[in-house]
Amino acid sequence: MVRIDPADLAVFLAIARQGSFRRAASELGVTPSALSHSLRLVEERIGIRLINRTTRSLALTDAGARLFARINPAFLDINDAIDELNRFRDTPFGTLRLNVPRICARITLMPIVTRFLAAYPDIQVELVISDALADVVAEGFDAGIRFGDRIARDMIAVPIGPRHAFAVVATPDYFAKHGKPLTPRDLAGRPCIRYRFMSGTLYDWEFERGGEEIAVEVDGPLTLSEQDVMLDAALAGTGMAYLFEEQVRAHLRSGALLRVLEDWCPYYPGFYLYYPSRRQMPSALRAFIDFARTV
Repeated sequence: MVRIDPADLAVFLAIARQGSFRRAASELGVTPSALSHSLRLVEERIGIRLINRTTRSLALTDAGARLFARINPAFLDINDAIDELNRFRDTPFGTLRLNVPRICARITLMPIVTRFLAAYPDIQVELVISDALADVVAEGFDAGIRFGDRIARDMIAVPIGPRHAFAVVATPDYFAKHGKPLTPRDLAGRPCIRYRFMSGTLYDWEFERGGEEIAVEVDGPLTLSEQDVMLDAALAGTGMAYLFEEQVRAHLRSGALLRVLEDWCPYYPGFYLYYPSRRQMPSALRAFIDFARTV
């Protein structure tokens, strides 16, 4: 019978979850070449190829996919069991891995995380910043953070951080040339900076006033998938941008940007931290949730 060390299986799981030797190596704290070598030794020992890889991509073989489906839940249970040992300590410890959209990291999460780390010196936080929706279970995260309407229904969601409102902004010169829209429908025909999700979908600007909800498909010369770059483009006079109020607050105070349709941009609950309900909550995650509720 072929015997495989659990550490070898952990190598395989990390590569399978991350879909990348580089990301898996970062997770395990080793080099990509060392990880590739470890996987090759495992495959040679069992005589079965688990992962097909080229210089540009990798994919699980049928055998690899079946192995991943069988052992990944078991490893999650082991992690839960180890984390239960925290109850025998005075303070939580361990690593908290969160998948976070870029804009949330900038305007909401970092002020919370820095204070949390000062309060819990035995906990380490790893933020993987990505605007793509992540399967937090399959990819080995303790939790993710997204807007509430982008969270799967089988997840537990907890509000985190303050409420947020969006703001439609442009430079004074832009409005002098194109005029100010008085209603969302007036956006038609005016140059706007569009936002495209990582999925490829273009975002329709959303408005609400007095119970009336409007989603506007704007048009314009520039489409971006990074909100900080959208702000730069708006400051350059390229078009109107639909951004978080917190992003543009300083530029509104300085007069570099002007705001329109403010009465059509209500406050929303903001971001939610979400995690799978089927797993026992890691103590580091519980400590973080409790802490975030107090700030």
